[in-house]
Amino acid sequence: MYDGAFNKIERELRNEEGVANELDYVEQTSWVLFLKYLHDLESERRDRAELDGKDYTPIITGRYTWDQWAAPKTDGKFDHNRALIGDDLIRFVNDNLFPYLASFRETATSPRTIEYKIGEVFNELRNKFRSGYILRDVLETIDELAFNTQDQRHELSQLYESRIRRMGNAGRNGGEYYTPRPLIRAMIKVIDPQIGESIYDGAVGSAGFLCEAYDYMRPRASSATDWQTLQTRTFFGQEKKGLAYIIGIMNMILHGIETPNLIHSNTLNENVMDIQEKDRHDIILANPPFGGGERREVQQNFPIRTGETAYLFLQHFIRKLRAGGRAAVVIKNTFLSNTDNASVALRRELMEAAELHTILDCPQGTFQGAGVKTVVLFFTKGTATRDIWYYQLDPGRSMGKTNPLNDDDLAEFVDLQRSRAQGLKSWIVNRADLDDATCDLSVKNPNAPEAEALRSPEAIIDDMLARDAETASVLENIRRML
Repeated sequence: MYDGAFNKIERELRNEEGVANELDYVEQTSWVLFLKYLHDLESERRDRAELDGKDYTPIITGRYTWDQWAAPKTDGKFDHNRALIGDDLIRFVNDNLFPYLASFRETATSPRTIEYKIGEVFNELRNKFRSGYILRDVLETIDELAFNTQDQRHELSQLYESRIRRMGNAGRNGGEYYTPRPLIRAMIKVIDPQIGESIYDGAVGSAGFLCEAYDYMRPRASSATDWQTLQTRTFFGQEKKGLAYIIGIMNMILHGIETPNLIHSNTLNENVMDIQEKDRHDIILANPPFGGGERREVQQNFPIRTGETAYLFLQHFIRKLRAGGRAAVVIKNTFLSNTDNASVALRRELMEAAELHTILDCPQGTFQGAGVKTVVLFFTKGTATRDIWYYQLDPGRSMGKTNPLNDDDLAEFVDLQRSRAQGLKSWIVNRADLDDATCDLSVKNPNAPEAEALRSPEAIIDDMLARDAETASVLENIRRML
């Protein structure tokens, strides 16, 4: 049902002048889906309140409810006579609906309410539909979808993730928002978050880490208290870019986290020396953006000053962890070996402030279109590094769009990491054996089979001459036969 609906909407949007690319597609589909999801959520809450004998105050009221403007019905059937179409529909959305929903940010009782998040979403979003007839078709398609059961919401969230992945593959800007989900799931399995622990991502993007962590922890919620903890006191994030922030909020809500604790701000504007205990978290899961080129005033917020965005985020994450807290962070593999002062100082700080116990070396092509190799750093704050277990991931094939990373590729890593077993792909390096001047952490597998020695140029030339002579002999025999 959902897949067919998404495909139908995509066909409609190809004819919409205001929707130019995959990023626009995800953005514009998202706000319509979001409002239908909220309508179904409100209906569920109203029914639950009635069963409990309580009153229910809806979030969205009057002519702004879904069944008034998007899908008016009479006797349970769609009423085309009451439905806005064409320019009337576009004017209502632009001049009435969006301003009404955006006002929730000012009237909400707390930033940690769903009302506030709705207000933020519609302050950031702009309706890009120009044709009220295409929008009407999209509304009617989405109205046919139901989000009333956990299975239905799970199917929707998976399809939404697939669209985010396509957005990520559509270009560099989109790619900043998408981390392969099998890699995220492997990182979460190693970290093993427990209910009651808080999880933070300071470069939250489309909130893939938080959504996957929620899916991992949800089956463990065995009481109403556990459920409330998951909903309100577990998942936290910050995001600088507007589109990513919007998609992150909607992705979390569509996954079932009703009031996402996401903040729209530049994480790196925070002076890390001002971070207090109340600001810290038990777990950090993140894939900060690579490259960058942060301004000098931003670099002033960090003891190790550098224009490399990922290095600033890593300093932030170290200080955002509570003592005993656990982290898994994706970073470029050049971080392990760069000889500039900032890289050396940061490696030293990491190993002194935390136990860097595991490094996962990811193959080229793990991140489609990124053009760089990456590693994942797993560390626990509080005690200095003693030794590091390395695992060199080798799926046995070239990675790419048609051969992406999958969960089976990472199963052995997750299994061996528990015991830190050594083998052809894994080994341990003692901190005492590292060069203290450079703190070089390069991936150098001592257990890999030795490659065959390269032949000498003389041997290669001799082989070529022999083959040429053999070819000449064959051709001469053919000539005699003609």
